[in-house]
Amino acid sequence: MPTATPGLALEARNLVKRYPQGRRTPPVTALDGLSFGVEEGTVFGLLGPNGAGKSTTVKILATLSTADSGDAFVAGFDVRGRAADVRRSIGFVAQKQVSDPMDTGLENLVLAGQLHGMDTREARSRAGDLLDRFGLAAAARRQVKTYSGGMARKLDVAIGLMHRPPVLFLDEPTTGLDPEARAEMWAEIERMAADERTTVLLTTHYLEEADRLASRLAIVANGRVVTEGAPDELKAALRGDAIVLELHDDADVEAALALIGRTPAFRDVVREGRMVRARTDEGGQALPLALAMLDAERLQVASATVARPSLDDVYLAHTGHSFSSAHRAGSTPDPAADSAADAATSEERAA
Repeated sequence: MPTATPGLALEARNLVKRYPQGRRTPPVTALDGLSFGVEEGTVFGLLGPNGAGKSTTVKILATLSTADSGDAFVAGFDVRGRAADVRRSIGFVAQKQVSDPMDTGLENLVLAGQLHGMDTREARSRAGDLLDRFGLAAAARRQVKTYSGGMARKLDVAIGLMHRPPVLFLDEPTTGLDPEARAEMWAEIERMAADERTTVLLTTHYLEEADRLASRLAIVANGRVVTEGAPDELKAALRGDAIVLELHDDADVEAALALIGRTPAFRDVVREGRMVRARTDEGGQALPLALAMLDAERLQVASATVARPSLDDVYLAHTGHSFSSAHRAGSTPDPAADSAADAATSEERAA
């Protein structure tokens, strides 16, 4: 029997998950040998575009789905053999709202506590503490259907924390929130992680969110971890600067791409829409060179920027395309794949 690695609150080892689509259609591969480990008491980010396999990973770790092969451990428990212990050890905040909109915020929290074995007095005390912490005390006795999107997501996180779990899953916690509500949620997650000393697994497709909240992260693409480390370490590993050149006309982009691509000063040259992206050792010197070359060929530039490496550059370096283009591709709906995944999850829950 496989055993968990000491000191790791979460561990995935070579997880594979495929969703069948029918006799004549090949299965959808959601996870293709995904592996990572999360130290106790840290915020760990799974960063990837839609369709990368993040939510499938969380479902497997939360015992809502089973892997076709590979091993996974949560709080030291094998997710296959100790599923009940795993469920008692986790809080789970799904992408969709989990609270009952017809109940009040207080009622939702008390019910969540009672489902985890708390008596009413203990549940109300814990609920009051969490309502204060998340700035929801004034709305405690209002029906959740009257809450704003940001308030409802804060309540969801509070529900996940009711029983003081050692591990908390936050699956895309700020999707759909406006920038102000997203910033507020980030601040609450930072405070919560510090106060509760909880191990947090955060899945997100927001680069800034992963950069700010995660002490370590794994970048996921096509069901695999392509790189892992602290955000600053991953960015520092990319020497030099990133330049982005936006052309006025679509017709000029291929010519600009070829010109920049055959110039030794530039590397990792890719096209994204009307933009040409590249890396270079000395951005301050290389950008004027690029502009002069394009001007000599009468290729008009609409804008040009140079910057230190970002997580988008890390993603580009490890996958060959930008994060935004991968996210747009992953956002394209695949009804057959979605139906297969939903059906498989429903069957696993019933089993």
